[in-house]
Amino acid sequence: MPVAAKICGLSTPETIDAAVRHGASHIGLMFFPPSPRHLRFADAARLSALIPDFVARVGVFVDPEDAVIDQAVAAGRLSVLQLHKTAPARAAALRARTGLEIWGAVAVRERRDLDTAARYVGAADRLLFDAKTPDGAQLPGGMGVRFDWDLLRGFGHPLPWALSGGLTAQNVAEAVRITGAELVDASSGLESAPGIKDVDKIAAFLKALSHL
Repeated sequence: MPVAAKICGLSTPETIDAAVRHGASHIGLMFFPPSPRHLRFADAARLSALIPDFVARVGVFVDPEDAVIDQAVAAGRLSVLQLHKTAPARAAALRARTGLEIWGAVAVRERRDLDTAARYVGAADRLLFDAKTPDGAQLPGGMGVRFDWDLLRGFGHPLPWALSGGLTAQNVAEAVRITGAELVDASSGLESAPGIKDVDKIAAFLKALSHL
């Protein structure tokens, strides 16, 4: 099976087109105002209309309120909610309330951080192992930080999972080889500036995956 890819934080028609054309399985739309990738609901609606139904639309949130979820789901026609800094109980409540697929983000810096994963059983459909950002950072991800992929060697995954954090066209093959990831998630590593995706970097990243 080829490795699937989510391209996250897209904000222009050109980058949506590049991700779809080169084989992304998921596209991430960010709903978190402090992020340079944040989308207004009207912009999310315009971009979502460009995404074919065979590509999953993933809304990315940081401990969101119900009103934000409701507006984002409607605007972006979301099929997945990716939740950062969101307690498992809250994730379970959103899963029951919306009926959508839930990804629970697990921030990783050291081996003991992986213990959090088991708490999402019954609350999420998939885990997203992402690098823990520096203490005091305003953003929970999308900062180009990676964690030690060797931490995932031999780890007993309680749920389907994806790998995120500092992935680029240059290192994604190594990341997959070490971790065995079947789904990878890239954002800042595909940018020319914070929040500005580069169509050539998107193409190169997806091409690198196609050769695995």
